[in-house]
Amino acid sequence: MRDFRSVADEVAAEIRSGALKPGDRLPPQRAFARRYGIANSTATRVYQELGRRGLTVGEVGRGTFVRATAATDPPALGEPASSRIDLELNYPSVPEQSALLAGALEGLLRTDAFGQALRPVGPAGGPAAREAAADLLTRGGWRPDPARVLFAGNGRQALSAVFAALVPPGGRLGVEEFTYPVAKAIAGRLGITPVPLAMDEEGIVPEALAEAHRAAPLHAVYAQPVLQNPLSLTMPEGRRTRLAELLRRLDLRLVEDTIWAFLRDELPPLAALLPERTVLVDSLSKRLAPGLSLGYVVTPSPLLGDVAAALRSGGWTAQHFNLEAATRWQDEGVVRRLVRAKQRDAAARQDIAARRLSGFELRTDPRSYQCWWQLPRPWRADTFVAAASRYGIGVPPAAAFTVDPAHAPNAIRLGLATPTPETLSTSLRTLAALARSTPDDMATD
Repeated sequence: MRDFRSVADEVAAEIRSGALKPGDRLPPQRAFARRYGIANSTATRVYQELGRRGLTVGEVGRGTFVRATAATDPPALGEPASSRIDLELNYPSVPEQSALLAGALEGLLRTDAFGQALRPVGPAGGPAAREAAADLLTRGGWRPDPARVLFAGNGRQALSAVFAALVPPGGRLGVEEFTYPVAKAIAGRLGITPVPLAMDEEGIVPEALAEAHRAAPLHAVYAQPVLQNPLSLTMPEGRRTRLAELLRRLDLRLVEDTIWAFLRDELPPLAALLPERTVLVDSLSKRLAPGLSLGYVVTPSPLLGDVAAALRSGGWTAQHFNLEAATRWQDEGVVRRLVRAKQRDAAARQDIAARRLSGFELRTDPRSYQCWWQLPRPWRADTFVAAASRYGIGVPPAAAFTVDPAHAPNAIRLGLATPTPETLSTSLRTLAALARSTPDDMATD
């Protein structure tokens, strides 16, 4: 009798080769057993093994289907997707950015300046870079102290260093119950346990944070108070004040991720209310271009040494050339012009989404580059993702954003930034038509 693992390997090879495509339904287990010459009990174990590997998903009463992707959700949103139309990642781009960025670099490419920019630099950069960073991060009347600014290679490296500095291996990190997948992956690599904190329409529920800390002490809390990914929520002033007071009373540090806050730069960060225990993390790529990476960390003075040491030991420090380029882009007004252009672009893409997805249950913000879509019945998120993939459209399920994927709602998140506006409009129209059909309609195609 054949081992169930070898049969699962054969099916997995068919999925990798494309012989079995996302959304394809596998035969009933009895028919599968006959095809492969195995016992019915072995077929059951094969199907369980395929599900464990994240290659298939079962639909009660309907059967077993090939998933759109393997269930490795954190990395899936950390690298470019291979789908023809990418609604997974958010890479804002506007037509004028290349000319603006190139023009400001002319002086840096002179022999003397270029040679200086190729020298190594530490996590604190230099005085000019820190001043430019403080200007770039200024919003809502708040400007960080340049002496408390550190630099990383990108935003993910900045998060890695801050998590490593604040939370020991085996420690507990409170996170929003729907959170940035890469933050989950970083925590896992560092041996940190993410603890989901209940949310409502205003963000983290303070009572949920207090309860989680009472159950077992947290070492820190990670949150995105402005245009939170994936829900696009922004904490109102009252909730921000309550959360700051609670963090101070519980003696907890906050890791504040402001990656998308430049789209609402009229609002100050939580760090303005809680400067002594907030570590703010931001990056350059969303403001400028996906391939231009530079991470920022604004940290309380007592933590400067710990975060700088984590940046050095992880190999996460910024490149000198990137620091020099970012300083010039900030000083010459390029960053400000691109931020304004992308604020307009996000609003225009939200208009497209509102038109194409009218009548569906969406959670978003008119200034955000993302939408949270509660799918209509009888669709399930995994099945819808697989069906969208058959049309060449990549979308992530809600499970990618939850600490426990088994308790994910029936939703997907749409990233609106990467396709052209025309492609975005067409793909959303396709997804709307798909949502108005049923999974059984797809099965008969």
